[in-house]
Amino acid sequence: MGVGKWSYSAWRRASESSSSTKLLLFMIPLIVVAGLVSILGPNPIANPPLFLSSVNSSSSTSGVVTTKEAPDEVKQREEIVVMAVDFHGKEEKAISDDTDFNHSSTPPFSVQAIQTPQQFNKYEENVSHISPNVVPVNESNVPPWRPKLQRKFSILDRTEAGLLQARAAIREARNGNQTQDIDYVPVGPMYNNANAFHRSYLEMEKHFKVYVYEEGEPPVFHNGPCKSIYSMEGNFIHTIEMNEQFRTRDPEKAHVYFLPFSVAMMVQFVYVRDSHDFGPIKKTVTDYVNVIAARYPYWNRSLGADHFMLACHDWGPEASLSVDNLHKNSIRVLCNANTSEGFKPSKDVSLPEINLQTGSINGLIGGPSASRRSVLAFFAGGLHGPIRPVLLEHWENKDNDIQVHKYLPKGVSYYEMLRKSKFCLCPSGYEVASPRVVEAIYTGCVPVLISDHYVPPFNDVLNWKSFSVEVSVKDIPYLKEILMSISPRQYIRMQRRVGQVRRHFEVHSPPKRYDVFHMILHSVWLRRLNFRLHDDQ
Repeated sequence: MGVGKWSYSAWRRASESSSSTKLLLFMIPLIVVAGLVSILGPNPIANPPLFLSSVNSSSSTSGVVTTKEAPDEVKQREEIVVMAVDFHGKEEKAISDDTDFNHSSTPPFSVQAIQTPQQFNKYEENVSHISPNVVPVNESNVPPWRPKLQRKFSILDRTEAGLLQARAAIREARNGNQTQDIDYVPVGPMYNNANAFHRSYLEMEKHFKVYVYEEGEPPVFHNGPCKSIYSMEGNFIHTIEMNEQFRTRDPEKAHVYFLPFSVAMMVQFVYVRDSHDFGPIKKTVTDYVNVIAARYPYWNRSLGADHFMLACHDWGPEASLSVDNLHKNSIRVLCNANTSEGFKPSKDVSLPEINLQTGSINGLIGGPSASRRSVLAFFAGGLHGPIRPVLLEHWENKDNDIQVHKYLPKGVSYYEMLRKSKFCLCPSGYEVASPRVVEAIYTGCVPVLISDHYVPPFNDVLNWKSFSVEVSVKDIPYLKEILMSISPRQYIRMQRRVGQVRRHFEVHSPPKRYDVFHMILHSVWLRRLNFRLHDDQ
């Protein structure tokens, strides 16, 4: 009995052991196959999202939102709402079902504009008590509710997104085809890149907005000379204040902010004549900046970087020294574009000096062809500054081909001499700028820029070497040799280009497309494209 009982137990254990062994042998291949499938099968995390397939980031934190997936749970990813802001301020929502944003190609510009961690790090959770990193337990059969994370965009965010798209369009146009234009299509060697300039100009026309501070009273503010060598101050102030295309009354929508003071009027009404004291002018500028900084948030937000001043008076740079950030950060539009005195071409704008004695260009435009110009080079003017005495010392009454005069002979017309000359000499005076540059262009005379530190107007767009001659001060003795080395064929090409770029220096009321007013605005527009602002609020 004991033996039989022992035998049955032993048999049962042996039978169970045999069944377990068979089951184990059956399961091992299944486990191996399942493992291979899991390893070799598709991985949903590695697949890039459809809309953000080209998003690029340097680290895992540079995407719009990233979520960690809960271990040992069914991986249910939250939907991530990405706002793509187009030029018209509309928000386009794209829902991504993936959180892996670390891909290699360049992001779409509308999306990239809202991805910078430093700039856009504030998100709003629909339900704050649910962490996106935790999958909540759902006891019912209803699919788990998934919170959406949505970015709250400020007007500044949208403004910067639009500028980012404009930058992209300009870069793309560099090597692209010409854009059609009913008025004018820039083309030729007079432009550094005609396609890029044209696209940039069109983008400016569509989007650029300027806010003009209304504080201040004439004659120092909202006023300026329009019939003198400083006429560009008054002309620009008057034109921008009357303009409905670029001026905005809503400062929140502005790309730049204009400080509407006239340095020329300060010299006339604030400066004490012959006192050599800049104090009153500096105090006027300082007080004005303090007022607008106290009333509006925009100056302090950018430390003045998106603000600009305009001055054609020689003391314009000195006036900008009144406020440290005005000099260091703001866009200074200056006739006195002297790099040896702190002018920075990447930040500041060279303003053409135009002497409108009557307030109009009537009678100033036009001149004969190259074959009808008998004088090689011409200059007439006073001994202002250090360069002109050197010019007169070497060439006054020395050569019939080089007509250099301190005073014109009686009965000789200054503008007729410009029209008779092939080259018009434009030496700097007390300051680097000279109205003779534009006078030469108006009359079809090839300008000869004689200066060492002068940045010519609109040089970010115009290739001055294609339609002018640049001569350093030390080469004044070799002036005739330099000009004679230019072949007749080359001169004809240069003179033709002078006529083609003339439209960019013409003053019109009301302004015309591509004229000097629009070119000044375009130069400011380009400087604004050079930096980005972000809202720290």
